Parts: sequence; C-alpha cells; structure tokens
Amino acid sequence: MQVSANLNLVRQRITAACARSGRRAEAVTLITVSKGQPAEVVCAAAELGLSIFGESRVQEAKSKIGLCPGRLRWHLIGHLQSNKCRDAVQFFAMIQSVDSLALAQEINRWAEKSAKTMPVLIEVNVAGESSKFGYAPEKVLAELKEINALPRIELHGLMTVAPFAQDVEKVRPVFARLRELKGQCEDVLGAPLTDLSMGMSGDFEVAVEEGATIIRLGSAVLGPRAALRPAAGDP
Repeated sequence: MQVSANLNLVRQRITAACARSGRRAEAVTLITVSKGQPAEVVCAAAELGLSIFGESRVQEAKSKIGLCPGRLRWHLIGHLQSNKCRDAVQFFAMIQSVDSLALAQEINRWAEKSAKTMPVLIEVNVAGESSKFGYAPEKVLAELKEINALPRIELHGLMTVAPFAQDVEKVRPVFARLRELKGQCEDVLGAPLTDLSMGMSGDFEVAVEEGATIIRLGSAVLGPRAALRPAAGDP
C-alpha cells in the first residue's frame, strides 16, 4: 500500500531531522491532512495507526467525521469563520487557526454553551503574506493575555503556514521567528506553551529542525489529492 510506504519514509525523515537538531522523534506529532480526501482514505490511513487528522473546512469535516472510526481526533487547520464556531467546537479536538481576538471570543462563547474547554493555537502570519490569514507577530503579543484569559479557551501555542519556496532553506527564518515568538509569549504569560504547529509536506524537515512539535502533512502521507479523488470534469 502506497500510504504505508509514504508513512514509513516520513517517519524516517522526522527521525533524521530530530537527530540533526538534538531532539527525540517522539517530540513531534504528525497530523495527517485529510482535506479533499474521501472517508475511505482516512479509514485506510487509520488502520496504519494514524489517529489525528487535519481538515481545513468545517462543512467537509462534518460530512466525513461520522464515516470514520470514532477513536480518531480531528484538528481544524484552515480559516474559521465566526458563523462556523458552533460546529467547530462540536467536531474538533483542537482549533489551530485562531487569528483574531473576536474569533477567540466566539469560540469561547460556544465552548461555554457546550460546557467544554477548547484547545486552540494562535495562527501567525509570520511572513506577512496578504493571501494568508493570521495575526501579525506584534499583534499576538498585544492581545495574548486577553485570549489566554478566556475561561473556555485553552491556549496551547502557535501555528503558521510558511510561504511556498522551491528552496526550503528560504523559509527557515519563518519557522525560527515563530519559535522566538513562542518564547516571547511565554515571557508575557509567565507560563510555557507546549505547541509549535509548523511545517507541511514540502518543508517539514526544516520546521522540525527549528522546533516544530506538530507537523501537518497531506500529500507526503496520503499522496496527491487529485490522484485519489479527481475533481468533476477531470480526465
């Protein structure tokens, strides 16, 4: 099975990246990005021991989660609109894409209604790309205490999506900056943050070397989405 071979290679690459940076491979959590993949692909991946899956759209996740094993955990890794917060709180074990105080407050409101505490990451647009969502780094520090004070929010750390680059060394500064920002946040809060979610299929080894505790891999594990589920009209 190709997914099995992909997974073995990914694990070898994680182990090697950790060794280069003096870290243990167990310190890195792999989230398998299943957006655009049918439920049967998720189920097959779950049989290989994968247990945490990432989705970018609440509606797609809602239709998929019920078709997959109940033991799986789901993280929202894409932009969250405020009118989808109720479902996001219901269906996801973590929301990695909190990009404003207003969104955090809305998540908190629905978590209160659901009598649950919602683990979250603050999404940071480190490179300042206009096409991406996320806090500017300096604004994270300005609003950090307010987010952390929300009673139904459990702040675990930071997340970023690095710019695409053929030469992955060009995005190393993005990951290093997020790691530095995490340290600054810890100073503000006077408490540790456990997670840095950074690194995807094209750049995860550099992210691991720079301290990622969560990596989000789609095609590197499951293969190209188009090859598994062609869009309507594709040949």
